[in-house]
Amino acid sequence: MKRLSVFAAALVLTLALPAFAQTKWDMATAYPANNFHTENIQQFAGDIDRASGGKLKITVHSNASLFKAPEIKRAVQGGQAQLGEILLVNFENEDPLYGIDGVPFLASSYAESLKLYKASRKALDDKLAKQGMKLLFTVPWPPQGIFTNRTLNGVGDMKGMKWRAYSPATSKIAELVGAQPVTVQAAEVSQALATGVIDSYMSSGATGFDSKTFEHIKIFYDTQAWIPKNAIIVNQKAFDALDKPTQAALVKAAADAETRGWKLSEEKNAWYVEQLKAKGMRIVKPSEQLTADLRKVGNLMLAEWQRKTGDEGRKLIEAYRAM
Repeated sequence: MKRLSVFAAALVLTLALPAFAQTKWDMATAYPANNFHTENIQQFAGDIDRASGGKLKITVHSNASLFKAPEIKRAVQGGQAQLGEILLVNFENEDPLYGIDGVPFLASSYAESLKLYKASRKALDDKLAKQGMKLLFTVPWPPQGIFTNRTLNGVGDMKGMKWRAYSPATSKIAELVGAQPVTVQAAEVSQALATGVIDSYMSSGATGFDSKTFEHIKIFYDTQAWIPKNAIIVNQKAFDALDKPTQAALVKAAADAETRGWKLSEEKNAWYVEQLKAKGMRIVKPSEQLTADLRKVGNLMLAEWQRKTGDEGRKLIEAYRAM
């Protein structure tokens, strides 16, 4: 009888305790699990788990396993995934503001890229807010170079290339230099090279390493043309549904991930280049002519970008150059 009373008391006590409410989120990203962006995001998810006392659990779906790269923004906007990582320049056709860090030679160092981000952050926040999303943080890719087996003395040598285009900006470059743009997402680069769908592209050493481009292409022109950013976005309704302490933990973890990610990108840049070299790839400094030609391409693209964005774009560029 005594044992039954103890059991009954324990049962009453258990029922009296508030239920532990755990929120589970899915996060979609298009890059491999061993890419530094994904590793940074995994740490971000772990930080939130600990800081929220397990109240918010984030499952990271890497390598486009949940949604393909072009689908992720819409999936977050529609609530199919609460979180997503997007390459901002991919969405320039939707709004030219998203293409600001894809303009060649506008910001080609990490210091310049950070200034450009600071100058454009509020505008990005406002654009995403109107679409029901919140920008948590950004992390840049290493500077962009050209992967090809051709000798490039100037952009005239790029004519006829089967050129991987992953954004409106890279498609525009193909158009301006006479290459043939072929849309290929990051997860498909290796197969596209192996089957001859593409024979060249412009991206970072990170993409070259992840996709094992060195198995097909032996030259990397280290043009350092621009530094595009990935943005981690959250569905605003999902964010608003969190309690205040969990929201605060999420924002804090995002700020930490941004600081860590920018530092990591810069550190990994040299590492990726060394890995490509170790795999037999030649790292070539572009000729003065090639650099000058690409800068002309960049000037044309900046002028076009400013025409599209009007007064907003003009003010943004002025703010960036005043920093």
